[in-house]
Amino acid sequence: PFGEHAVNASWIAVQELEKLGLGDDVDLHVYEVPVEYQTVQRLIPALWKKHSPQLVVHVGVSGMATTVTLEKCGHNVGYKGLDNCRFCPGSQCCVEGGPECIDSIIDMDAVCRRVSALGLDVTVTISKDAGRYLCDFTYYTSLYQSCGRSAFIHVPPLGKPYSAEQLGRALQAIIEEMLDVLEHSEDKINCQHEH
Repeated sequence: PFGEHAVNASWIAVQELEKLGLGDDVDLHVYEVPVEYQTVQRLIPALWKKHSPQLVVHVGVSGMATTVTLEKCGHNVGYKGLDNCRFCPGSQCCVEGGPECIDSIIDMDAVCRRVSALGLDVTVTISKDAGRYLCDFTYYTSLYQSCGRSAFIHVPPLGKPYSAEQLGRALQAIIEEMLDVLEHSEDKINCQHEH
């Protein structure tokens, strides 16, 4: 929870996804990440190290969203909003000296097309701006850590217009498509920077 979001729709949606699962072939690990810059900077690398996942999918709520939104990229600079601890990075950036923008290796346009073709009762759209707050900060941190092996999905607040169940089913369908797209692009992936 943060700001006007006393209930964070993204966490509710992820708990729905956890109930549904992603099939027997996928180990799904679910974490609630606090809306705190310093926790994100510590936790995201730790989770990557602990699980060495094929893909990390972050989910956040956007009060402005009316669709389920696939974020194409994360941004390094422009972080001025205070987090839940009333903290903001002095540098206003995620990774000093890091690239301005990192794209996900997941082809979000393809995922959006494929999920839309499934005929779910949820509209899925694309965005190139995750908002320069903790969502964007978390996404960039994870993209940097993983050489782009991350995705970010924004969901609208509950009931505006979707229920928790609808959001959970949408996340399930989207992540299944992401994993499929990832499987078919593995040979094209290489890392551009050193850690």
